Amino acid sequence: MKQQEPKIHIIGAGISGLIAAKVLEEAGFSPVVLEATDTFGGRVKTELFQGHQLDHGFQVLLTAYPAAQKYLDYKALELQKFLPGATIFKNAKQVNIGDPLREISLLFSTLFSDIGSLSDKLLILKLNSFLKKKSLSAIFSSKEQTTLAYLTDFGFSSKMISNFFKPFFSGIFLETNLATSSRMFEFVYKMFGEGHAALPKAGIGAIPKQLSEKLKSTSFKFNIKVKIVNDTEIELIDGTKLATDFTIVTTEPSKLIPRLKSQETQWKSCYALYFESKKRLIQKPLIGLIPENNTLINNIFYPSCLATAMTTTKELLSVTVIDAQNLSEETLIEKVRSELKEYCGIESLSFLKLYHIPKALPKLDELRYDMPASETRLTSGIFLAGDTQLNGSLNAAMLSGERAALGVVEAISGTMLS
Repeated sequence: MKQQEPKIHIIGAGISGLIAAKVLEEAGFSPVVLEATDTFGGRVKTELFQGHQLDHGFQVLLTAYPAAQKYLDYKALELQKFLPGATIFKNAKQVNIGDPLREISLLFSTLFSDIGSLSDKLLILKLNSFLKKKSLSAIFSSKEQTTLAYLTDFGFSSKMISNFFKPFFSGIFLETNLATSSRMFEFVYKMFGEGHAALPKAGIGAIPKQLSEKLKSTSFKFNIKVKIVNDTEIELIDGTKLATDFTIVTTEPSKLIPRLKSQETQWKSCYALYFESKKRLIQKPLIGLIPENNTLINNIFYPSCLATAMTTTKELLSVTVIDAQNLSEETLIEKVRSELKEYCGIESLSFLKLYHIPKALPKLDELRYDMPASETRLTSGIFLAGDTQLNGSLNAAMLSGERAALGVVEAISGTMLS
């Protein structure tokens, strides 16, 4: 007699949930994904708005991510690459700096910029070489300190840290003091050095779209809000109860699993503002930084400098704000306009949309790159995934989804054999 296929549920249709579904399908199972919103993607989404592609927050794909290389078809995504550098607005001037070994057009502006000393520029080459040779396992087993302490110990001047590292990595880590673990800094810096920052032609949301389209036997149930998960049952907010054999929770588990109630993840938030403009001030595909203290703006970028699936004659400007200083949205928009004019000389903007992303990145300690599949198992029937299990990155979201799914497969194999 044929054994009945176990009921496997995945809570959350973000990157982790989609990867978990793919791994389960490859093992011959047909999971059911329960998603609280009306679409997949989680924190990785793109909205089409007035002829523009608006990503939910300024996000990029680092092409060197091992898990992304494994699970994504880069060619089909039509990746548009950034140059390895940044435009820095300092003292009413605009300076392009970057890695001249990878992009020759940045050689002279980098060499002759006053963003840091010659010693700082030589240290950049030293850091590049050092991290190129350092393995991912070595990075994630290194002693943790703050990124600021790491850069200081490495020998960088306070000028270089404040003019480049602080504004650039604050936008990645979503905190302004470089208090993020040095493991995360080394990992991200290594990934930047070994590949490119890129965006799919159709926006960051093309990533979950591609992953979902590869799924064949997974079923999705949208607008389903889960209340409680236990080993054999999932209770929904509306009182419905679903029988389950195995459940992978890819969202915040403390809200769904009573025993984890006191272990809620803390999150970093940000604001993404989009404006329309007639002209583009940064001509190359470079992120713009404002290394001034107490500014609202962390970084700016013109997504319209890259090829996009949407065609429009207007330029699109993205602005990231990490700390909105408790301003109302209306005041925030006006102050951002004022800073764009004062520090960048950008005027005549038409405001499009503001996104407040309260859970943009998890605040984590003791960061890990990977974990054994067995460690994703919380109880006999519940498994945990999501970047909160490892580190705040797309790579971690993918890896944790894969590991949780493999954990379920191992558990099923064990029960079938016994």
